[in-house]
Amino acid sequence: MTSMPPHLCLRGQPWPLGATPMAWQGQEGVNLAVFSRHAAAVHWCLFDEATGGERQRIALPACTDGVWHGFLPGLRTGQLYGLRASGPYEPAAGHRFNPAKLLIDPYARELAGDAGDLSNEIGCALDASGHEQPDPQDNAARIPKARVVDLRRELAAGAAIAPGPRIAPDRTVLYEAHVKGLTRAHPGVADRLRGTYAGLASDAMLAHYARLGITSLCLLPVHQHIDEKHLLERGLTNYWGYNTLAYFIPEPGYAAARGAAAVRDEFRTMVDRLHRSGLEVVLDVVYNHTAEGDARGPTLSWRGLDNASWYALDSAGQYLNFTGCGNAINAGEPRVLQFVMDSLRWWVQAFGVDGFRFDLASTLGRDALLHHRFHPAGALIAAILQDPVLSRVKLIAEPWDVGPRGYQLGAFPAGWQEWNDRFRDTARSFWLGHDCTAGLMARRMTGSNDLFHHHGRAPLASVNMVTAHDGFTLADLTAYRHRHNEANGEHNRDGHSPNYSANAGVEGPSRNPAVLRQRAAWRRALLATLFLAQGTPQLLAGDELGNSQQGNNNAYCQDNATGWLDWAHADEALVLLVGQLASLRNRHPALRHPRWFEGRYAREATDAYAPGADIAWLRPDGRVMSQRDWDDAHERSFGYVIEVGEESRAAAERVMVLLHPGHSALAFALPPGAWRLVLDSGAPERDGERTFSGSIELAGPAVGVLVQAIDRGTEPGA
Repeated sequence: MTSMPPHLCLRGQPWPLGATPMAWQGQEGVNLAVFSRHAAAVHWCLFDEATGGERQRIALPACTDGVWHGFLPGLRTGQLYGLRASGPYEPAAGHRFNPAKLLIDPYARELAGDAGDLSNEIGCALDASGHEQPDPQDNAARIPKARVVDLRRELAAGAAIAPGPRIAPDRTVLYEAHVKGLTRAHPGVADRLRGTYAGLASDAMLAHYARLGITSLCLLPVHQHIDEKHLLERGLTNYWGYNTLAYFIPEPGYAAARGAAAVRDEFRTMVDRLHRSGLEVVLDVVYNHTAEGDARGPTLSWRGLDNASWYALDSAGQYLNFTGCGNAINAGEPRVLQFVMDSLRWWVQAFGVDGFRFDLASTLGRDALLHHRFHPAGALIAAILQDPVLSRVKLIAEPWDVGPRGYQLGAFPAGWQEWNDRFRDTARSFWLGHDCTAGLMARRMTGSNDLFHHHGRAPLASVNMVTAHDGFTLADLTAYRHRHNEANGEHNRDGHSPNYSANAGVEGPSRNPAVLRQRAAWRRALLATLFLAQGTPQLLAGDELGNSQQGNNNAYCQDNATGWLDWAHADEALVLLVGQLASLRNRHPALRHPRWFEGRYAREATDAYAPGADIAWLRPDGRVMSQRDWDDAHERSFGYVIEVGEESRAAAERVMVLLHPGHSALAFALPPGAWRLVLDSGAPERDGERTFSGSIELAGPAVGVLVQAIDRGTEPGA
């Protein structure tokens, strides 16, 4: 290694952060800016492409407001580099500087080499008992090197992507999928494209999305990630990808192409094809913690640059583990906030994505000034909402973390949508025989006003789901009462519980026709519930196929047939039903109401139905629901009528939804007039637009939907 004469590294500028090819004071070169408020020095280490050796180490000559910066004339794109930071090693004060550790630039747009090489670095991480002194071993041989990238070229390529379709909130249907697992076993996707970005946008998949009627793909993490030590020790991988290493880089393992630039182009081509097919791309992003883990984890980037600024720490310098992953970002630190904002904008502007689902989003609202308590107007949450780029994309929160007061469902501000796990648990309980009432189910079916009707929020703020990547699939929800996660190597102690599941009397696979009929009826009813409820539906990829994970409700480390979708045994009838439900929701505005209903509960069950209310709640005998009916834990069957007038820009109509979780047939009295049956989940064969008057019988468990056109001239009181 040789040292570059200091006068050749010019002062440069503190913005933008990262390595930026640019002209400065009439010279072409690269400017580097690195945030480290507590460092005594930051060195820019240049590496030789051919030998991999460190050939120059340059002290950044200037520090402005905690940002170290310098400009190297003549340096070009393609240069490999890393960082070293010097300063105090005082863990009790939060400082863990160690110049022996080569660090990855948090703003790296490309990493050279295989991040899998980090397995050795992760394995060499210090035990908790040995971190009082810095590890003197140099790790440069094991750390991926950042490469200087032409940012203007990347942004120009992003601008060339077909614009997103900007699906209206009331027409949005989310489809949560894993890039690899979605197509890895799909027989209609070319072998070389299976499990890749290109495969996700292949002709076979575009046709499948069209059949389903979904509008927006929500992709599990695609930021470049690495595996944790405990998984490497068990021969497993972090399949889901919630362990981010590089927040500006697409995961190369999901690309058919080879070479970092080709991976970026493949990702853009995927987004472009999806946009041209009328589909949005929403990314699941993990800004709540990093891949460095706790004090036993490896020093890769943020810890070595300025541990006390990047992470939430207690008064003894220990990591506040709000995420359950060893660390939590310090979201109230302005430069950390800037980092998250810059990363989000990069994915919108350089890769064309249409929105984000924020993993463990409560952590993003925690502020050190409030003793790390959550606040809905926290700095990062507020910054995202006001940003001219980010405020125009979909923003979805997973509204909890594992820290104190971390469960914040309903607490996010207007402009955000939230995963509604109470919808999930209520729907499961209602249909699968757990504690529930009609009143609880009615709230969930109408947008969960107890959670979201405040501060100008709409029913569409509720992202409804009956399953998600984290938990049972729909097939397993109706076939297993207990989780079966032995393959994860944690003695079946991991995974969500309780699951509010059922198995129809047999745990796991069965050939009993009665058991199979029961399970199929539950699945159809749960899917119908998802699509007919007010709010924004989110379908888990594979639920339309009857995909099973053999009872594993935490398949985060199963990069194999357990975690991949089983296309070979797809339930075509279920695929057809999902397409029918999406079409039904799209055709009838009553099923995607953008405003809160104003209907009132009647005091007496003897009150008869009368037209005119935006929503009316009915017992099976046709009388209006009473408070006693709402609270009855045994008699759960009920119906409701939603009335939509001409102001919806659609023909005036009434839509009646019937929910019958019982196992025997039940007759429902219908309001006066003729009603067209458009859905009977219990008997799909009779959905052919038949007309009923007076009553209709449902063989439970089942969901029924009937429609009646409104002729204002013949209505009572017209």
